[in-house]
Amino acid sequence: MDTIPIFDGHNDAVQFMLDYKADGRDFLARSEAGHLDLPRALEGGLAGGLFALYAAPEHEPVDDLTITHDGYEVRYAEALHPDHARRQIDGQLAAIKKLIKRSDGRVRLATSVSEIEAARYDGAFAIVLHMEGADAIGPDLGYLDSLYDAGLRSLGIVWSRPNIFGYGVPFAYPRSPDTGPGLTDLGKNLVRRCNELGIMIDVSHLNERGFWDVAALSTAPLVATHACAHAICPSTRNLTDRQLDAIRDTGGVVGLNLAVNDIRADANLDEDTPLDAVIRQIDYLITRVGPDGVALGSDFDGAVMPREIGDASGLPRLVDAMRQSGFDELTLRKFAYDNWLRLFGATWPDRL
Repeated sequence: MDTIPIFDGHNDAVQFMLDYKADGRDFLARSEAGHLDLPRALEGGLAGGLFALYAAPEHEPVDDLTITHDGYEVRYAEALHPDHARRQIDGQLAAIKKLIKRSDGRVRLATSVSEIEAARYDGAFAIVLHMEGADAIGPDLGYLDSLYDAGLRSLGIVWSRPNIFGYGVPFAYPRSPDTGPGLTDLGKNLVRRCNELGIMIDVSHLNERGFWDVAALSTAPLVATHACAHAICPSTRNLTDRQLDAIRDTGGVVGLNLAVNDIRADANLDEDTPLDAVIRQIDYLITRVGPDGVALGSDFDGAVMPREIGDASGLPRLVDAMRQSGFDELTLRKFAYDNWLRLFGATWPDRL
């Protein structure tokens, strides 16, 4: 049986490529830290993925988690100053450029479906640039055009905090994702400009009203790069049935988030989450959205993973668990690789 190639819709590995980080690591060398580096990616069958640029706050809040009688709440994060965010994004872009140069052709920046496919056929790893939160973009959207020129092909309007474009969901369970206002007028302009450029719009971390604003405005398929089903785990980060139906109806994709607290019905932060719980989420999403609309959006290096998967090298165990649960080979290939490539082809303009 042929090895199934895998494309991942979301990871936070860029945060660990920075030289000044105390826990920084070399993506080209195998590490026991975190979830993702090139050796472990190749061992797990990963052909590439969306790599998230993300601006962290200047000072991490303390004591921001509250355990409630039936779940948890995380204090809503404050907005970032755009200059602070932009400095971080520029630094991360430089780190990726440096990595690609050092890789001697083993890692490539891909900006089109043909470049992703060419990398796979040549045995190279494809990085597609995503930005998680538009905090670094100003109201004139000029920086968005600069990011596009630098290779950005996917954008999450918000992380779980507010910015000038909209409102992210605060982390909470059990809670509806309908937590506040939708997109601002600037946010609606951002959606239109992304459509013009051919930048994929990611609704992950966006509150429900913002989701419906994107659905009403966007001419592209709806995409959540890393999310799960709210019907199974009612956290704010997960998608309701109505949202899943809307994604299905536009020919969009949901990338399954492997974060255990969004997989599990009880939202516990427990590495000993069995693969059966992951399969339950996949089965629900495929039943609701269809086999053409569900893919992988791991959240490697950004969340707690099920111990049975562990890191990128453990992805074949997920594929095997899906196979043993009765998913046919065509569905497995769609989930692992084909659905992302189809979605990119429907979203990114052919500029050749």
